[in-house]
Amino acid sequence: MRREVPLHRSLLLRLLALAVLIAVGSIAATAWLAVRTTTGAIRQEQGQALADDARIYDTLVGYAATHPSWDGVDATLRPLAEQVGRRITLTTESGTPLADSAPQAGPLPTKPSATIDALAVDTALTPGPPATVDAGRIDPRAAGPYLLPANERRTLLDRADQAVLCLRVRARIAAVAEQGATGRPRIATPGTDPNDSSCGPLREELATPTATERKALAQLNALVNTCLARRKVAPVNVDLDWTWTTRSAPAANSRRDVIEVDQDQSQAVSACVGTSRREQLLPYVAPAATLFVSDPGGRPTTTFDLSRANQARIVAVAGLVLLVTVGITVLAGVRLTRPLHALTGAAQRMRDGDGAARVRVTGRDEIARLAEAFNDMSERREHLEQLRRAMVSDIAHELRTPVTTIRGWLEAAEDGVAPMDRRLVSSLLEEATLLQHVIADLQDLAEADAGALRLHPETVYLADLLGQVAEAYRVQAGRAGVALALRVDDDPQVYADPVRLRQAVGNLVGNAVRHTPAGGSVTISAQAADGKVLIAVADTGSGISPEHLPRVFDRFWRAERSRSRQTGGSGLGLAIVRKLVEAHQGTVHVQSQPTKGSTFTVRLPTHPR
Repeated sequence: MRREVPLHRSLLLRLLALAVLIAVGSIAATAWLAVRTTTGAIRQEQGQALADDARIYDTLVGYAATHPSWDGVDATLRPLAEQVGRRITLTTESGTPLADSAPQAGPLPTKPSATIDALAVDTALTPGPPATVDAGRIDPRAAGPYLLPANERRTLLDRADQAVLCLRVRARIAAVAEQGATGRPRIATPGTDPNDSSCGPLREELATPTATERKALAQLNALVNTCLARRKVAPVNVDLDWTWTTRSAPAANSRRDVIEVDQDQSQAVSACVGTSRREQLLPYVAPAATLFVSDPGGRPTTTFDLSRANQARIVAVAGLVLLVTVGITVLAGVRLTRPLHALTGAAQRMRDGDGAARVRVTGRDEIARLAEAFNDMSERREHLEQLRRAMVSDIAHELRTPVTTIRGWLEAAEDGVAPMDRRLVSSLLEEATLLQHVIADLQDLAEADAGALRLHPETVYLADLLGQVAEAYRVQAGRAGVALALRVDDDPQVYADPVRLRQAVGNLVGNAVRHTPAGGSVTISAQAADGKVLIAVADTGSGISPEHLPRVFDRFWRAERSRSRQTGGSGLGLAIVRKLVEAHQGTVHVQSQPTKGSTFTVRLPTHPR
C-alpha cells in the first residue's frame, strides 16, 4: 500500500532546499556575466538547430523513399552527422537500434525527434514549400514500381527535348525539361502559360504513360477499386498525377467529375487512393523508423566572448560553489547511503536466487517508500516465477500431446502395425495443424510481450470488417447447428489495423461458436458511443462461473481442465485478443452467467493517440 510522506520529512524538500541555497549564490554571481552574450547566441543556435533538423529529416526520408530497407544507411548517416555536428540515431519503432553516428555517446534522449516514414511525411519538418509533398503525405522520391527503366527514360527525354525546342522556337517560351524521381521528365515554363502555344500535341504525347507506368497504374487501380468495392462505391480510374475520374464519366475533365460525385463518395475514394498508394509502395520503401537527434557531447554550441577579468570571476565563484557543494553533499550522502546499502545487499541476494529477499522498512521518507517498493517487487517477482514455471509446464503439455500422437502413429506405420493410408495421413495432418496453431499463437503473444507487434492502422468500416468475420465463421457455425447473426448500427468507423482487428474479433466468434450448443445463437454487433466504438460478441452457450471470470484471459487457462483442444482450443485465443486490443489502446471485458451465455465486449477509441 502506498503511503504519503509528510512534507516536513520529505527527502525531496530537503534536497530542494539545499539546491536552492546553492543555486541562489551561483546564479547571483554569474548571471550578470553572461546575460548580454547568451541571448544572441541562443537565438543563433536555435535557428541553426531548426535548419539542421530539417536537413537531417529530409535526407533520411529521401533514403527511406529510395531504399527497401535501412541496410547501408550508415554511409549516409555518418557524413551527415559530421556535417551538422549532431548525434543522429535511428531505431525501429520498438526501440531496436538501426544506426548510430556516436554509439559511445551514452543513452538516447527520452523523447524522439521525429518518425522517419516515407509514406507518412511530417510536412512541418519538410524543407521548402508544402507542395513538395502531396496530399497523401507520401514523399515524391518514393518511386516504387513507377521507376522507369533506361530505355523508357531515353524515349521520354527525347520527347521532352522536342517539346522544349518547340516551345522555345514557335511560342518563344523559356521552357526547360526537369526530371522527376521516377525518371519521367516534365516541362517547366516559369511565369508563362504553356497552353497558348502550338506545341500541345508534343506535350500530350509526352504525358502518355509508358508501359512501366501503365502496369503500375493497373495495379494501383485494382487496389483502389477493390477498396471501393468493399465500401460499395463505383470504380474509378487513377492517373499519374493521382487525380481520379469515375469510370462512367468522360475522363476529359477530372475536376468536374470529382465535384459532381457525392462528398461522402469523394472522401471514400480519396481514402482508398491514399491507402492503396501506401500499400503499393510499401515493399519499395524502408519501414518506419524513429529518429533521435542530440548533441554528441563535448562540443561547444556557441562561442562566448569573455574578458580575462570575467573569466577569473567565473572561476572563483565556481570554485567556491564547488567547495560548499562538496561539503554539504558529503554530510547528506552519508545519511542517504546507509539504507541504500541495505537495498543493494537485498538486490544481490535476489540476484543469487533468494526469492524471499526483503529489507527492513524504517522511517517515512522516500527511501522508506523505496524499500516498500522493493519488497513489493520481490514478492511480485516470486509470484511471476511461479507463473513462469506453470506456463512452461502448460506449453510442454500442449505440445507434447500432438507430438506424441504423431510419433506413435508413425512408429506404428514403420512397424507395419498401421497402414499408411489416406485416413492415417489425414489424422497426422490434423495433429500437425493443431501443433502449428499453438506455435503461431505463442509467436503472436511473444511479439506482443516484446513490443514488436507492428500495426498498420487505417480507417476501418466495421460493417465491412465484421461482415467478413461472419462469413468466415458461417460454415463452422452451420456445421455446429448455431445461428450466426450480425448487427451494426450506423456503420461506425475506427482507426485500426484491419488484419489484427479481424483476428481479435475472429477469435471471439470462434470461441463463442465452440461453446454454444446446437440450436443456440451467436450475435456480432457494433455501435459508436461516447467517442468510442463497441464491438460485442454474444452467445447463448454454457456461460462462465463467476469465480472463473477473472482468469478468462489468462494463457492456457480453461474452465474445464479436462477439455480437449478440439472443443476448448489451445487456451491462447482470449489472451491474444486482450493483447491485440491493448495494442490498439482499447479494452476488452466479459459478462457471463452459467447456462445463459457470455458477452465479450471490445471497446476501442475511434482515434488512438
